[in-house]
This record gives sequence, C-alpha cells and structure tokens, in this order.
Amino acid sequence: MSKKFETRAIRTQAERTQHREHAVPVYLTSGFAFDSAEHGRALFANEEEGNVYSRYSNPNTDEFVRKICEMEQAEDGIATASGMSAVFSSIAGLLNSGDHLLVGRAIFGSTHQVLTQLLTRWNITHTYVDIKDPDSWEKEIRPNTRMFFVETPSNPGLDLIDLERAGEVARNNNLILNVDNCFATPYLQQPGAYGADLIVHSATKFIDGQGRTIGGVVVGRQELIDELRFFARHSGPAMSPFNAWVLSKSLETLAVRMERHCDNALALARYMEDHSAISWVKYPFLPSHPQHELARKQMKMGGGVLVFNFDEGLEAAKAFIDRLEMLTICANLGDTRTIVTHPASTTHSKLTEEERLTVGITPGLTRIAVGLEHIDDIVADIAQALDRR
Repeated sequence: MSKKFETRAIRTQAERTQHREHAVPVYLTSGFAFDSAEHGRALFANEEEGNVYSRYSNPNTDEFVRKICEMEQAEDGIATASGMSAVFSSIAGLLNSGDHLLVGRAIFGSTHQVLTQLLTRWNITHTYVDIKDPDSWEKEIRPNTRMFFVETPSNPGLDLIDLERAGEVARNNNLILNVDNCFATPYLQQPGAYGADLIVHSATKFIDGQGRTIGGVVVGRQELIDELRFFARHSGPAMSPFNAWVLSKSLETLAVRMERHCDNALALARYMEDHSAISWVKYPFLPSHPQHELARKQMKMGGGVLVFNFDEGLEAAKAFIDRLEMLTICANLGDTRTIVTHPASTTHSKLTEEERLTVGITPGLTRIAVGLEHIDDIVADIAQALDRR
C-alpha cells in the first residue's frame, strides 16, 4: 500500500528489538559484537549484511538515512556529522585531480570556501554559472567537467535554479547533478523528480527544526552512494547515533513544521513588502519574486526564509537588528524560533564585496528565518524595530 509523505516520515523505523519498544532506542555503541570469528570475517568481507562499527553504520543512522531516502525517493544515502561534511563528501568523494565542475553562482559561503580554498589543492577546478541564465550553462562545460552543483533556493539571496533544465543539461552531458536542497527540505521540493543524481541536506536546519544538533545527509543513485560510502567510511565524517536518533524523530514532524514556517514566512513577507522603511523583500511565493512562476512549479510552498534590503546599507541593517526585542540574532536557521542574520558580515563575510554583490548580497540585505511563533508576535517585533528609528 502506497503511503503519503507524512506517514512514511513517521512509520519508517528501525526493526524492534526483543524488548518490543514503540520508540526506537538510541544505540550508543562504538562497535558491535560478532556471533563468531567467521561471522566477523563475513561482515568485513561484505558477504553478510550487518553492523560492524558506528563509523560505518548504526541502526540509528541507518533509520535516519532510510527516512530521507523515502522522502526524496532516492535509492540510498549516507549520514554525516554536519551539512558541510555532506557537501564536501558529495564532491570530493566522487571527483579526481584534474576534474572540473559547474557550480550555480549563488551558494552558501562555506561551500564557496570549499571550492576556492580546499578543492583547488587537489587540482579540482570549478566554473560559476549564472543560475538565472540556463542557456549559458552548457557553454561552460569542458571535456573534464564531471559534476553540476547547485543550491536552490540559494542562501541567502533566495534565487532559484530551474531543476528541470539542470537535469536536462546534466543528462545531455553525462554530468552528476548534485543539488543542495537544504532550504526547501524534502517536503517542499524533491530534486530527484527532475533528474538530480545526488541530493544534499544540512540536517542542522529545518530537518532538526529546533536548533539542537548538527548533521548532514547525502542521498541519491546507488552507484554514486557506494562510492561515497567508501569515501566516508575511511575519511570518517560519521554522524553520531544520538544525533541520528534526534534527527530521525524530528522528521516525524517535518511536514507540519514546514507548513507553519511557510505560512508565517509568506504572511511576514506580505507585511514587509508594504513597509516604507525597506526597499524590497524577496520570498519565492511573493508574486514580486523574479522567479515566482518557477517557484510555484517546483516547490510545494515558499519555504521558511525571506530576505529584505535597507538602501542605507550596513548601519541601517545593524540598527534594525539591534532594536529587535523577541527575535534571535543568530547565524543558524530552521529553528522553532525566528532568527535574524546579516549575511554580509557573518555567514558570507569571507566572500569579497564583488563576489557578494554578484549574487545579490548587498550591504543592507538582512535574512529572516521565520519560526513557529504566532505570526502576530513576529510581525509586532519586526514592526517596532522598523518604526523605532
């Protein structure tokens, strides 16, 4: 019987033990005992399936990965200790020295650092492409191009990649399409439906949803995950069993949380769009978003993040943030609590000013990750901070 997204998120569980528990226990063990010497040999020889060591696999991480695979309709996956270890593994685990990748220009600041400061040490190069100009993408493909890495919606500018076009370009040129789906989550967007070969998440954000833990996950085609599993097994970015247990439980409420995040974010975006203190607001499901129709096509709802701009720049943004009374000033997002961030001076501060402006990160751009508080209270705090100048 086919089950809906919410049901799969709740009912996909590790096998019960002899204790008949209803909630899955936490398997806080580094190693696993073998029935015999021969059993140990067979496990290490991959002749039998089973747990050997929690850096390799664990019932909690296995359950978490299985849930994400169900949600993304992916064949297999690996869980990692952080979102950035997932991003790094999904690239470094598949590319060799001399390889090249296309990258959508609007990406997270740490991903930019991986591309420009780390992968270059191994002669892995990249070319940034304009995510709003799909006709230009194929012109940048080289004979050694192996991967197309994109993030949609982008952090923090909320620009979108046309996933259908990206899938076509990847298929036509034998590229691995690698999609960072962190902002949308599997509930709002499923890149695999458009041809994504790999899907990456920072589980730290909306998947956890309460700002408690760090984690990442990569899911996708079996043959690619097999390569990544070898890379992860021996380089060691393993997720802890406890974090996997927390994140797996979080997935049970992902759908209802994202509905509230999105409802609140859209209501706040509509309010702020009419406020005279700011020059513009950007949110995928606002008709004023330049890619509004694309957002409607490939996303179920608009997500939990919006950005807006002060023409007066940095000082105006800082003054607004410092006047907030309830909202949290923090670099994270995806929490139950609404969080405000100034990307140019925090998460994207390592980019040059030119690089920031190229992807729309102006000095006055401010990001709000809208939480689950009552929308009236969120609006009230924003209003007093905008009006009290």
